[in-house]
Amino acid sequence: MLESSLHPQVSVNGAPVSIDVVILSFAKNEELRSMTEHCLSTLLASEDPASIVFRVIVVESNHAEPVYDFEFVETVYLPPPFNYHRYMNHGISKGNSPFVAICNNDLSFHPRWATSLLEAFSADEALYSASPICSLHHPRNGFDLNSGIHHGYGVLREISGWCLVFRREMLDITGMLDERFYFWYADDDYARTLKEKGLRHGLVTDSVVDHLDSRTLKAHSTLRQWLMTKRSQYVFERKWSGKSGYYFFRKYVKLYVKVPLYLLGIKKIKS
Repeated sequence: MLESSLHPQVSVNGAPVSIDVVILSFAKNEELRSMTEHCLSTLLASEDPASIVFRVIVVESNHAEPVYDFEFVETVYLPPPFNYHRYMNHGISKGNSPFVAICNNDLSFHPRWATSLLEAFSADEALYSASPICSLHHPRNGFDLNSGIHHGYGVLREISGWCLVFRREMLDITGMLDERFYFWYADDDYARTLKEKGLRHGLVTDSVVDHLDSRTLKAHSTLRQWLMTKRSQYVFERKWSGKSGYYFFRKYVKLYVKVPLYLLGIKKIKS
């Protein structure tokens, strides 16, 4: 049984602990539909429902797709345009579990990943947010499996943006996810918010969730990806740098002046 004097909702008196899991999906073809189904299958098989119950919300961007026919899974369809944080906030708001997981659909969950995270939360009352380790990504970047809990706010390091788990009460401190970040820089803003609020985050290395290769973004042109990334970068810098509106007005003007140069092939986008 998980207990915490600071976080009494973790104690469930022998009943299963529930985790709200929000997954975003864009099943525009059979391959991507299968990816989401694999994600759901491994998630639901990863824990004994007598101990941990996942209450899953799949936000599906392809409105022509049927619902996902899994127990404890609800499929919702939100109006466009796509906005990562707006869609996640909708899913978060539909639940009331003491823990929330926000996830990509290109994941493979290993057995007892959630048990290991809950044990970390129970052992450390100051731990508000955590990520599982990816056995494909993290060992190449200096983090070994079963090497303890690594605290920090490094994106693609301690912060695994493809799977973030946090105490629901954290939102009372941070507020909901900032919907100005519709995809790019969402992880950076999450990390900076935790750091600025003094909320501890840890990479839990005995909790394993693998991040598989996603092909969803390949539908966007290189120019569009570059433009969308730059816009999000400027939103992030404006939020956290304290620089003037005039400074960013000049940056936006320079950005859009470059667009026809890229379209005409006069300039090349740096990869």
